[in-house]
Amino acid sequence: MRCLTLADALRARGAHTRFVSRYLPEHLRSKLVEKGHEFAQLDTVQNGTEPDELAHAPWLGVSQSQDAAASIQALSDRHWDWLIVDHYALDTRWESLLRRSADKILAIDDIADRQHDCDVLLDQNLYADMETRYAGKVPAHCQLLLGPRYALLRDEFRKLHEQSKPRSGPAKRVLVFFGGVDADNYTGKAVEVLTQIDISGLHIDVVIGAQHPSRMQIETACSQRGFVCHVQTDKMAELMAAADLAIGAGGSACWERCCLGLPAILVALADNQINIARALDLFGACIYIGTSNTASAAIMRNAVNGLLNGQEQLVEALSRKAYLLVDGQGVDRVCQEMSC
Repeated sequence: MRCLTLADALRARGAHTRFVSRYLPEHLRSKLVEKGHEFAQLDTVQNGTEPDELAHAPWLGVSQSQDAAASIQALSDRHWDWLIVDHYALDTRWESLLRRSADKILAIDDIADRQHDCDVLLDQNLYADMETRYAGKVPAHCQLLLGPRYALLRDEFRKLHEQSKPRSGPAKRVLVFFGGVDADNYTGKAVEVLTQIDISGLHIDVVIGAQHPSRMQIETACSQRGFVCHVQTDKMAELMAAADLAIGAGGSACWERCCLGLPAILVALADNQINIARALDLFGACIYIGTSNTASAAIMRNAVNGLLNGQEQLVEALSRKAYLLVDGQGVDRVCQEMSC
C-alpha cells in the first residue's frame, strides 16, 4: 500500500508507472489497474532454489539472481528513470543487477538488516537509532530519507490533518483495527475486551479486511454487541479522524493515526513493529502493551479501561504528541527528492 500511495502521487505528476510482483492477490491487482498502473506478474512456479542467508529470503520463492533476471525482462520494453524496490528478501545483489533497467534506485526499508545498492533509501519509521541504522549498509552517495516526516500517506490524510485537532475531553468513539493481516485475531480479542468494561455511551468501529480468517465470527460478535464492523473499507481516514482512541497494531497504520492525532494502544504483531511501537511509546505518542506473545487480554483490558476512565489528560497528551510527528506531506517530500 505504501508503494501504491507513492505510485499514485508519481502518476499524478505525469509518470508512467509499472508494478512488478511475483505474488499479489487478485483484489490488489485490480486496484492497481483501476488506478492506471501497469502490472507485470512474474512466474509463480517454485523451482526448489535454496534461499540465501537473508532472514526473509524464503519470501522471494526463487533466488535473487533468478528474480532479477525475470524483473529485468518484465521491464525490458523501455528504460526507466527510477526503480523503487520494497522487499525484505532483496538486497544489493538484486539491486546491482537491476541497474541496467533504471537510471536510479530508491529502496524502501524498515528493518535495516542488509546491504543496499541504491541512490535513495526511504525508512518512514521512528527509531531511537534512526540516524545510524543504515551506516555502512548503503553507498556513500546514497541519500537517506528517514522518519515519519517522509511517511507515505494518501492525500486524504494530509487534508484531514489540516482539519483535525488533538483530542480532548471524554472519549466518544473507539476504533479497532489490526491491519490487513491479523492471523492471531487480535481484532476478536479487542472486541471481547470492550465487552468486559463499561463502554456505555461509546461508539465502537471495528475494521477488518475481506480475507480476515475470523471475519464471520467478528461480524457476528459486532452485530450482537452493537458495534459497527467495516469490511475492506475505503473510509479509513474518516474513521480515524472521527475516533478518540484506537486499539491496533504497530505497523504503517501508526503514521496514519499520528497524522490525525489519534491516540492508540498498540500491540506489535510482527518483529519489525516492535521497535516502532517502543519508539512511539517513548516519544509519548502511544501506549505500547507488548507483542502478540505478551499482550494478554488482561493487559489490553487494563490499558483500555485506564484510558477510557479518568485518564483524559493522558489521552490529550498522547494525541498532541502523535499529531506533531506526521503532517501528511511525506509523499510530496519523497517526490521532490526524486525531482518528480
